[in-house]
Amino acid sequence: MTIPDLDLMKQVNRQFVSGVTVVTALDDDTPRGLAVNAFSSISLEPPTVMVAVQHTSSTHDCLFRTDHLAINILSTAQLDVVKTFATKSADKFAGLDWSPGPHGSPLIERSAAQMEVEIRERLRASTHTVFICRVEHATVTDFPPMVYSAGKFFDGSALDPLA
Repeated sequence: MTIPDLDLMKQVNRQFVSGVTVVTALDDDTPRGLAVNAFSSISLEPPTVMVAVQHTSSTHDCLFRTDHLAINILSTAQLDVVKTFATKSADKFAGLDWSPGPHGSPLIERSAAQMEVEIRERLRASTHTVFICRVEHATVTDFPPMVYSAGKFFDGSALDPLA
């Protein structure tokens, strides 16, 4: 059996539409974060979600050490935010409006939704760590969500429903 090559897997993954999130946490008193599209709800009762973060990310070790993190589901008003958090910039929070959640994790203003979660499990999966988290705080706004597909960002509220 031949394993699909990297280029084929990129093509396959481009066919999947996903939401756009920025995962944030405090590293001592310094806010850290990165753009993550490997996010999913696992359960509503109890509210449980997961995010996967590559080991080589500059934010990975901070997330691995902390007890809480925030998942900011980005809105269409945040194209600037996703572009910043998708880079290796030293200070991604410069000029960014955010406030601490109940456990201190950075909640980014203008997000479509935000949640602060307690990390319950850390599972090493090849090149990534999968963080299994219990939702402890959540908010939702009227901002429409941003979605990602085939290397581009779209307005999640402007999708045409199927009949």
